[in-house]
Amino acid sequence: MSKIKTFYQCQACGYASPKWLGKCPDCGEWNTLVEEKKEKRSGRKSSDRAEPQPLNTISGGKERRTTTGIKELDRVLGGGVVAGSVILVGGDPGIGKSTVLIQAISGLSERYGSALYVSGEESPEQIKLRSDRLSINSDRIILLAETSLENIIDTASKLNPGVIVIDSIQTMYTEEIFSAPGSVGQVRECAARLMMFAKKSEIPTFIVGHVTKEGAIAGPRVLEHIVDTVLYFEGDRGHPYRILRTVKNRFGSTNEIGVFEMTDSGLAEIENPSELFLAERPLNVSGSTVVASMEGTRPLMVEIQALVSPTTFGMPRRTSIGVDFNRVNLLAAVLEKRAGLHLGGMDIFINVVGGLKIIEPAIDMGIVATIASSLREIPIDPKIFMFGEVGLSGEIRAVAYAEQRIKEAAKIGFKKAVMSGTNSDRLKESFGLEITGVKNVEDALEAVLEI
Repeated sequence: MSKIKTFYQCQACGYASPKWLGKCPDCGEWNTLVEEKKEKRSGRKSSDRAEPQPLNTISGGKERRTTTGIKELDRVLGGGVVAGSVILVGGDPGIGKSTVLIQAISGLSERYGSALYVSGEESPEQIKLRSDRLSINSDRIILLAETSLENIIDTASKLNPGVIVIDSIQTMYTEEIFSAPGSVGQVRECAARLMMFAKKSEIPTFIVGHVTKEGAIAGPRVLEHIVDTVLYFEGDRGHPYRILRTVKNRFGSTNEIGVFEMTDSGLAEIENPSELFLAERPLNVSGSTVVASMEGTRPLMVEIQALVSPTTFGMPRRTSIGVDFNRVNLLAAVLEKRAGLHLGGMDIFINVVGGLKIIEPAIDMGIVATIASSLREIPIDPKIFMFGEVGLSGEIRAVAYAEQRIKEAAKIGFKKAVMSGTNSDRLKESFGLEITGVKNVEDALEAVLEI
C-alpha cells in the first residue's frame, strides 16, 4: 500500500522540513513553509526507458524554427519557435503576457495548422472577448478551460496541435501529488511533465508564470532550469511601452529584448526603439545626455537624466531608477575624488527615460557626464552621445561593439561621439561622425561640457 507523508515545504526555495517553521533556514524568508502531502509508491521499473547512444551515431542538424509573425518576439526567441521547445513567459499581472501569446499563436496556427490554448484562470468566453479586441477569429485556435494536467496531456495527444499555451502553470495540478495547485511540488512536477511531453511530441509549448512581489517567477528557481527559454515582460503600467527580455535561451543568445507598445488593439511592435525613447527628449537642458547601450545584439540610444540639488537633510539622498544604485554611488565618489566636484552635500537623482533597466558598464560615462552637467548647470550638446566604462582611478575603459553603437547613432542623426581612447583608435570607420577619444573623467567632462 502507498503511504502518505506530511511535510512542510518552502514556497520560495523548495526547502522541506518535517515540522512547521516561521523562517526558512535555507533562504531566510518568513511564513513561506506550507503543509504538503506526498504519497510514497513502491518502486517500479519504467518500460519506456532510453538506451545509451554513441555521440557520432546521433544525427545532428540545424533546429527547425517557425516564425510567429511578430518580429520582436522572433528576435528574443532567436529567430523563431523551435520544435519541441518549452518557453516560460513571466511578468507582472496585466502587463500583456496573455495578449502577446494570443497574437503569437494566431500566426503560429496558420503555419502549424492548429493551436491549443489552455486556460486555468479564464473562461473561453473571456478569452473570446480578448481575441475580439485583438481582431483574432480563427477556427484553428482551440480553447480549453482545464487545470488537470492529466486531462490536458490526454486532450493534446488526441488533437495533436502545432503549438500549446498553458496559462498559467500556477493553476495546474497533477493527481499524483496531493499538494494544492501553485505549490512548489505541483509547479515543479507539472512543468517537468509538460517538458517531457513537448520533447516526445515535438510540440512547442508556451508556459505563463506568475511573478512574486520581488519580481521572480513564483515557485523555486528549478522552474527556470527545466524550460528551454525564459522570457520576462518588463515595463510600468504608467508607460505604454513593454520590453520582452530573454533571460535564458538554449537556442539563441540571451539578453535580447523586444520592444512593444500597448494599444487598444493589442501589443504593437516597435521596430526602431531608439527614436521612440528619444522622441520627447528636452534640448539644451542641463542634466540630460544620451548613451549608446547594447541589449543583446541590438544597440539602443537611451537618455539618462540627473538632478543634483543641495540637500535639505543631514544625509544627502541617492536615488536611481533604471541603473544600479551602488554603481551610482561609486561614480559619484569617483567624480568627487578624481574630478574635484563637491557632491557630499548634494542630493543625486538618476533616471533612465522610458522605463528601461540597463546594467552594462558602458553607460558609466553618461552617468558621470549628466551628474556634472546638472551640478554645473551646463547643458550637453544634444548631438553628442557617449559610452565607456569608468574605473575607480577615473580612467575611461574600452567596451565592446563600438562600431555597432556608432552606426546606430549615425542613423538617428548624432554628430559627435565621445568614447574611450582605446575604442577610438580601433575604429575602422567613423560613419560620418566626429570621434573624440578620452582617457579619464576630466577629459570626458571637458569634451562634453566644454569646461
